[in-house]
Amino acid sequence: NAWVFVMSKCTRIILIILAVIVLIVLWLMFCGYEWTWGPFGKMGNLKYRSFEGNSDEFALENVESLDESVLKGKDILFLGSSVTYGANSLQTSFVEYIAKRNDCSYLKWAVSGTTLVNNGPNSYVERLKTVDKDRKFDVVVCQLSTNDASQKKKLGSANDTGTHTICGAINYIIDYSKSTWNCPVVFYTNPYYESEEYSNMVEALKQISTIKDITIIDLYNDVTFNDISQDEYNLYMADKIHPTKAGYLKWWTPKFEEILYKVFK
Repeated sequence: NAWVFVMSKCTRIILIILAVIVLIVLWLMFCGYEWTWGPFGKMGNLKYRSFEGNSDEFALENVESLDESVLKGKDILFLGSSVTYGANSLQTSFVEYIAKRNDCSYLKWAVSGTTLVNNGPNSYVERLKTVDKDRKFDVVVCQLSTNDASQKKKLGSANDTGTHTICGAINYIIDYSKSTWNCPVVFYTNPYYESEEYSNMVEALKQISTIKDITIIDLYNDVTFNDISQDEYNLYMADKIHPTKAGYLKWWTPKFEEILYKVFK
């Protein structure tokens, strides 16, 4: 009887463990489908493939290269999270479009859901440290992550050096990039959306840019850039944060190219 009792108890424990594992897997699959992050991140493609802005019309293979470009032959490091990654556009973002149009090489070091603030191995700061120091990058382009805003990370001040505030992480990324690759640093913002936290981040970035002498692709405050119709917005954006392929190609890439060309002129 004692043996039967022990076996019965062990069976219940095993069943509970298996149930927990199944629930965790299902949760991760849901996160992948809904928010394109985690080990099942690409499950989101099942949803976003049907968006008009992700149609074959905007496929990378249909994009033609420019005859001439100051970016030709340049090597660019793109550091970011889901927007740089292309989470809602089947993993094609402005990165691939710029590279194809301008005949340049790149490293896209982007992980969905990550922050500038150094809170683990996937933070912008920690991932930047893993990049080949001997590679000859011509410019580093970094995303002002909306995740820091949504996760309400501490902003800090423009002179911060510690990487556990947003400003401190930005300063670290700038200093590390310049000292490691001796190249210009460009930060970019998302287009305008309602967020007091992100608005404050953009203002802080502008302060830092005057101190550190960096370039900003400021989509957030660009009134002309943001002056598009609702139909265009619906085509260009999968949600208020993430563009579709059409958004990257037709809306974002021209502005990125405009600013990047100035960096090398």
